[in-house]
Amino acid sequence: MASGDRGQDRDETRNAFGEAVNMTARELEEWLGTEESLSVGQSDGGESVGHSSGRRIVELLRTKKDDLTDDDVAHMRKVVGYVHRHIEQRPSGDVTRTRWRYSLMNWGHDPLK
Repeated sequence: MASGDRGQDRDETRNAFGEAVNMTARELEEWLGTEESLSVGQSDGGESVGHSSGRRIVELLRTKKDDLTDDDVAHMRKVVGYVHRHIEQRPSGDVTRTRWRYSLMNWGHDPLK
């Protein structure tokens, strides 16, 4: 991939990430400290994948564009994919206090915003 293409791909990823992640770093950080946040997600007894991702998203939101690493951009792509897939699985009815919403919020997206 030419360096110009790589820059464009990074910009597209950042834009998609900005659309998928609708919580601020502060909102997400506060959310990750709640019982509800810790109550959802796949885990092998430790921290869930989504909760760990949420902590990484907080860091990404606070990182300047020019300081993003390839690994950061790869995680941004993972977040975008997760949010898009999970939104498609929206349950019917009020989702305010659902595991579905809590999982999405761990990944930085509040579907009620």
